[in-house]
Amino acid sequence: MRRKFALVVFGLASSLTFAAPNYIDLKPLTEVVKATAGNVKNGTQNLPMITWGGDIATIYANGNQLNTTANSIFGKKGLSYRLSREDVFANQLENYIEGDTAILRGTMDMINSASDLLADNPDLNPVVFYQMTYSNGGDALVVKPGINNASDLKGKTIALQAYGPHVNYLIRVLNDSGLSINDVKVKWLPDLTGTDNTPMEALYEQDIDAAFVIIPDALALTSGGSVGTGAEDSVKGAKILLSTKTANKVIADVYAVRADYYKKNKDEIERLTQGLLEAAEAVKKIVSDRKKDPKTYNALMRSSAKFLLDSPDAISDTEGLYADAEYVYLSGNTQFFTNPNHPRSFEKLNSETGAGLKALGLIKNPLSTKKADLNYKRLSQGLTMKSNINKPKFNKDQLSSLVSRKQQQGSLADGELFSFDVFFSANQTNFPIDLYQKEFDKVIELASTYGGAVITVEGHSDPMGYLRAKKANKPPVVLSRIKQSAKNLSVNRSQSVRDAIMTYASSQSISLDESQFEPIGHGITSPSTGICGNDPCAPVTEQEWRSNMRVVFRIIQIEAESGVFMPL
Repeated sequence: MRRKFALVVFGLASSLTFAAPNYIDLKPLTEVVKATAGNVKNGTQNLPMITWGGDIATIYANGNQLNTTANSIFGKKGLSYRLSREDVFANQLENYIEGDTAILRGTMDMINSASDLLADNPDLNPVVFYQMTYSNGGDALVVKPGINNASDLKGKTIALQAYGPHVNYLIRVLNDSGLSINDVKVKWLPDLTGTDNTPMEALYEQDIDAAFVIIPDALALTSGGSVGTGAEDSVKGAKILLSTKTANKVIADVYAVRADYYKKNKDEIERLTQGLLEAAEAVKKIVSDRKKDPKTYNALMRSSAKFLLDSPDAISDTEGLYADAEYVYLSGNTQFFTNPNHPRSFEKLNSETGAGLKALGLIKNPLSTKKADLNYKRLSQGLTMKSNINKPKFNKDQLSSLVSRKQQQGSLADGELFSFDVFFSANQTNFPIDLYQKEFDKVIELASTYGGAVITVEGHSDPMGYLRAKKANKPPVVLSRIKQSAKNLSVNRSQSVRDAIMTYASSQSISLDESQFEPIGHGITSPSTGICGNDPCAPVTEQEWRSNMRVVFRIIQIEAESGVFMPL
């Protein structure tokens, strides 16, 4: 990997130069993977892993060894696997097609990227049976100066690993900012990290404006997560625009199995799923009890470091991998696979990732991936852990204080990722579902996808009453009372909208985090028609008049604000 530095020889500084990264053409996997379909081999199965914190539970379930030990969680369930790390998805696919393994390990978009490749052979169709984790801080979009929100990506050049875990991340961010893949230029890299051909290395190049990278690379590029100084491995002015601590429901890590193998061995897949669920709970306890039982903790971390990072001494990096993975446990799997109404359900992610891959020209048919029909009541036996998915993530008092300060400073737009308006009629105080379902669905979708972001619900009022009173030379006390009344109305309106969304979500069996929403009342201080001197500009047309009667939803990243996030 490149390191930018200079040698001083005999008092003369001479800068080292490096070759540009090796960019590749993005091709459908049908043109990349060349393998002949075969039956799954008998005997011990290969169980693939990738370099990710969720795979620590897989290692523990296997007895902290590559080959299943008899007294491990898997061993006690009569399972036998050989763990193998394979971060190059094309290599996984070759093993899967040829029958060296019946299982794929990847993100939802990685699995779906193989749709066309596997579509002609029903036996090879992937059946997703387990959701391991969401990425919660492990992946980031790093940008150079001049890019302050997602819409600023228009016309920019972005570096991205081909066939990797960030493809849908890119598509999702573009879509939510009103852009498409055609609005940006993507330069594809073969590797994710650790070589000269990665998105991190590409960001050093002058013609690259942004890069999707894993968080250790993001921290290096931005001088520890602030703003790059240009020293060491950083890029001057580079910053993290958006990490998966904010977009914490974009990247879902899963396991999938060949359709033919699942049909014949459903009982094994169910035991494997339960073993993974048990291991996730066990690892959570081991981490929580690490001070009481350091021996068990160190054994797990050293084994995981060895198998995921090639060095048993890479403990701190392994701990970082674990911290960035949000395990969803049984409750998350049940929600993912059994509640199609949920914005981040299997059906929704399958459709979302498929549409994105189709837009890129990687697949023609995005609908071949299926889900397993497991018995979740039976799987729940002996399991106790609940997912953190619906736990309040924000300190309400700290958040209210932060937002109030930003409102007073006029800096609510700082850290804004996306925003959109919902309009209403004069004197309207309720927001019925039959009129606002489309808008509410959009809010629920964004809240569920960007669970680490704050959503301000900002009410605005019509300034015409104030302007008429001022034209009529009403005394200052009356004008002040009108302003305060407008602010009170806008606060009540924003709270009513927030409450209506929460009620609607509940009616759809969708649980939102109420602590994520912060109602604000602007009154007449920020009209869409602008400010003329010290007062709102008078609307000239009916359209301008109606444009002031609105609620603005603003999705704001606040990762750097201490005290706002609640500990999980």
